[in-house]
Amino acid sequence: MRLFEPDDEVARLQAMLEQAPKGAALRTELILAWQLRERDTARARQLADDIAHRLAAAPEHAAERAGLQPRLRLLQAECLRLQAELPAALLEAQAATSEFNTQGDRCGMVDGCWVQALVLANQGQTQARDAVLEQGIVLAQAAGDEERQLILEATLGRYQSFRELRAAEQHWSERFTALLPGLRAPAAAGVHLFFGSCAYRASDYAGAIQHFNRGFEAALKSGQLHNAITAAGNIGNAFTSLNDHDTALEWVQRALELARPTGWPASVGACLSQMGETLRRLQRLDLAEALLEEALQTLKPLEASRNYAVALKYRADLALDRGAYQQALDCYLMLEQRSSGPQGGDLQLEMQCGKAKALLQLGQLEAAGRVAQEALQQAVKAGLDDQQVEARQVLAAISGQLARQGRQPETSALEHLEQALQVAGRIAGYQASADLLSDLGQAYAQAGRHAEAYAASEQSVATRERLHSQVAHQRLMALQLRHMTENARAEAAHHKQMAEAEAKRAALLQRTSVTLERLGAIGQEITAHLDAESVFLTLHRHVHALLDAAGFCVYLMDADGLALTSVFDMENGQRLPSERVALNDPHSNSARCVRERRELSVHLAADGSDPSQVPGTMRTLSALFAPLMVGERVLGVMTLQSPHANAYAEHEWLIFRSLCAYTAIALDNASAYRHLKDAQAQLVAQEKLAALGALVAGVAHELNTPIGNSLLMASTLQQRSEEITQAAQDNSLRRSALMSYLADASSASQLIARGLSTAAALVASFKQVAADRTTEQRRVFDLAHTSQDIVATMMGAIRKSGHAIALEIPEGIRMDAYPGPFGQVLTNLINNALLHAFEGRSRGRMLLTAAPARPGWVELRFSDNGRGISAEHLHRIFEPFFTTKLGQGGSGLGLSISYNIVKSLFGGEIQVEAAPGGGCCFVLQLPLSAPEQPLDARLAAPERFS
Repeated sequence: MRLFEPDDEVARLQAMLEQAPKGAALRTELILAWQLRERDTARARQLADDIAHRLAAAPEHAAERAGLQPRLRLLQAECLRLQAELPAALLEAQAATSEFNTQGDRCGMVDGCWVQALVLANQGQTQARDAVLEQGIVLAQAAGDEERQLILEATLGRYQSFRELRAAEQHWSERFTALLPGLRAPAAAGVHLFFGSCAYRASDYAGAIQHFNRGFEAALKSGQLHNAITAAGNIGNAFTSLNDHDTALEWVQRALELARPTGWPASVGACLSQMGETLRRLQRLDLAEALLEEALQTLKPLEASRNYAVALKYRADLALDRGAYQQALDCYLMLEQRSSGPQGGDLQLEMQCGKAKALLQLGQLEAAGRVAQEALQQAVKAGLDDQQVEARQVLAAISGQLARQGRQPETSALEHLEQALQVAGRIAGYQASADLLSDLGQAYAQAGRHAEAYAASEQSVATRERLHSQVAHQRLMALQLRHMTENARAEAAHHKQMAEAEAKRAALLQRTSVTLERLGAIGQEITAHLDAESVFLTLHRHVHALLDAAGFCVYLMDADGLALTSVFDMENGQRLPSERVALNDPHSNSARCVRERRELSVHLAADGSDPSQVPGTMRTLSALFAPLMVGERVLGVMTLQSPHANAYAEHEWLIFRSLCAYTAIALDNASAYRHLKDAQAQLVAQEKLAALGALVAGVAHELNTPIGNSLLMASTLQQRSEEITQAAQDNSLRRSALMSYLADASSASQLIARGLSTAAALVASFKQVAADRTTEQRRVFDLAHTSQDIVATMMGAIRKSGHAIALEIPEGIRMDAYPGPFGQVLTNLINNALLHAFEGRSRGRMLLTAAPARPGWVELRFSDNGRGISAEHLHRIFEPFFTTKLGQGGSGLGLSISYNIVKSLFGGEIQVEAAPGGGCCFVLQLPLSAPEQPLDARLAAPERFS
């Protein structure tokens, strides 16, 4: 792959690609893109992007990709350089050169050095630029590529001619002269530009024009549009130096016409500044100022470059012509500092002359004389005839001013002007300026040489007339009209761009509004779920409709806070197994996202070499990572991954960020709900145990009386029996004593039997109730008998509180249900009445009634004559944890548990009514046969009653 190819070779490449199968000739496409980089930069970039995408999308091209990657990168660097994106261009060029080095591609390394040198030149880093060029020349010699070597040598020689003309000529001229006849266009263009630059610096403008013209043609043929524009502009400069401004305008216009379509700041800015300088010399100062201001603005990204320094110098010259002498002096002083280094000795000399003119106009004659004399000496030493002419003109003006002040100069103004005219005569094709001839005529007149004064004045008038001839005037008018047209076109284009931008902004706002509305609906759906799996499934269903989510994964923080575990991982529609990632893993982007608590946008290597790429998974090129945070707490990480490069922009970030926020809230709610369910289950278990404990305590209290009485009667009977036995042994037993003993024994036996019978009944009731509550088995039971057994177990607590309960339940109401949970409901109602209804009261009464309701149903009513329930609490009593006795024996779960048992287990209804005259009444509607498959919703939130 050559550095440059002529047009016929590029045409051959295009023909080859048109005949080749689509996608079959990637290397040929890359060669074509490389050769189009200056011919058609936009198409070159498009081809390069297409090649890179195809290489990345096809794993079978891995080996070919490795070979083409450095050239693709260098092409990117060239495009960035032409668009004045210099830091990025330099980085890409350096990286490409390094990759060429790894592959052992010396020609590629030469090209890398070439691009780096051009970037460094625009950055004003002249020493680094020359060092890189010299390195490239050595590499080209080692590779045996003479054409590349000559291109780099010619470029280095041209840069050296700006500083040390004689040294550059001595070093390169002989070699280039010998090789020039047989060179192809790519190398010939650079060599001719070198010779043209040397000739221009030596004031050989005719020779410079000849070489620049040949370089211009060779550069156009070989696709070196940047050099062609430079050559055309330099031809215009040469004609300007010859005072042939008509032809100069023609060439500068040609350069600008080539440069403007490219949009390259360096080329466009240089052409604008050259056009402005030509117009300044034609005294079209307003138009010149407009062009120079545009040039400086265009060259702003290249402030360190030689082109920017030249434009500044032209702007300073314009300030001098406008009479802004202090402003001009300030500019020259600033430019003197910029050009004092290796940037360009020729600019230093030109600025010295301008500085002397400004000092002269400011009345600082001695300083002006020193600067002008120094400029003259430097011009003589460098052999620059045109600079000698300009320096002599300044010295003549200084001498004339001294003479008018009555001071005798060392050299008269006439002598300086005659010597200037003599030096100008050595310049081939040079036409003395009207100012020089006018000044000479005045000097002759002051010296009394009137004939010569008249002749010089005649020449000056003729020169001015030629410059202001109708042809020149028409050309200038056409130029001004073209400039106005271009400005109008630029303004129209600007307005069009603004309109398009506004339309895009409106479309974006509309799109964003629709997206936000959709995200709001999705957020409501996500946060409505109270279990994590439902959240993930809902999120996965929606994320594919909004984003490129070939890979979608949610990691949650482990309980120990040391690792992340993937709880939902989908790839191309398939669920992946769970993965655990240590939080200190240096290669995991998920771990890094949590550690740094910030969003990450990741672009992975196309070859899969990135250490964060999980083996065996989809090849990822773009990925988004965001922490799932609620306040300052990090719950985990959510990530999207795509096999496409640059898949996510700002719009995608907006969507992803919103989804992450909704997901974090939903997961936090699900976690809180799960903890609440666990706490509720624990409290329910504790409530059941407490109820069972109360049952045991009540039964123990009830058993204490009959068993205690039986024990008392038994001990009394035993004592009387011992007394009768003793009397019988002593032969002192009387009939009356025996009959009394027998009567007492009979009475005691009856009391003992009655007490033990009562205890046995209580034990049997307790066993049945306890078994029902612990097993919750379904069976058929008599409502009256079961209710009596349950109330019997509570009688101890009821009597101890000083209250009473009555049952009015007819026998024969049989239910196929769960007696244990029914007992828990009834126990909760009794305990609720004891705790709340009769607070501060005695002799309270409770009544439990039952009666058949509609077919297959029974209605139970549990009422009390207590203090009642306030209206503000009436609709909340079935809510979990609602109690007015928190910390005083009330948990707020009793009635909530009762509600859920009645609703979910029995399939019935429970309500509360305020009883007339005080107290309250709980009404239970229960089916005689409970549902076969009750819903397990014992902890569900109850409906509110109003």
